[in-house]
Amino acid sequence: MIAVIVPAHNEAADIARCLAAVAVAGKHPGLDGEAVVAVVALDACTDATAAACAGHGAAMVALDARCVGAARAAAASHALALGARWIASTDADTIVPPDWLWKQTTCGADAFCGVVEVRDWLDYPPLVREAFAVCEHARDGHGHVHGANLGVSAAAYRAAGGFAPLVTGEDVALVQALQQAEVSIAWHARPAVATSARRSARAPRGFSGFLRTLEREVLDAGVTLWAPGAVVR
Repeated sequence: MIAVIVPAHNEAADIARCLAAVAVAGKHPGLDGEAVVAVVALDACTDATAAACAGHGAAMVALDARCVGAARAAAASHALALGARWIASTDADTIVPPDWLWKQTTCGADAFCGVVEVRDWLDYPPLVREAFAVCEHARDGHGHVHGANLGVSAAAYRAAGGFAPLVTGEDVALVQALQQAEVSIAWHARPAVATSARRSARAPRGFSGFLRTLEREVLDAGVTLWAPGAVVR
């Protein structure tokens, strides 16, 4: 069985789209009918997130931590208890591509680290988009870690000790633990996961915070960061 874990804090507006995309990915012919279960960690939710998840048949675990690391860990523990052999991680405001799970589970490694693409830049200026393209380095061997596009075998996850209860950076900490455990990792640029550029951050210093920081740096610099000779901060 393959499990897709999703941390959620008041994600009623977005999680239905996320789970619908996960369901499509779970039906990829390359998976040969293997069961796929979405496990959502409802972290201090006070909106209709649970109802949206129930409508898509997702398994749910509830906690009151307001901590993305604790939420991912709770969802992963539930996935392991269900018998998952592979745990794929994404976020509630993302849309995974149809070949996402197939490519992760056939990556030839014990863990998969992928990249993200922004599907809607909202009010961010073009310079920020250009700077992000430079920073993300969307090519194989990229070296980026995104909890929205991460996968790991159950054995490797256990060997690394699982997600740490961190309010931010739990994905990076897990990958560092995987590296220390000498687990093989595939750093692939495809399949990429589409995420949002929303300004309402759920985790401090998460992806939303990263984009706002990048925006400040770009506007302060006043230069096109991808221009020849330009310095990327």
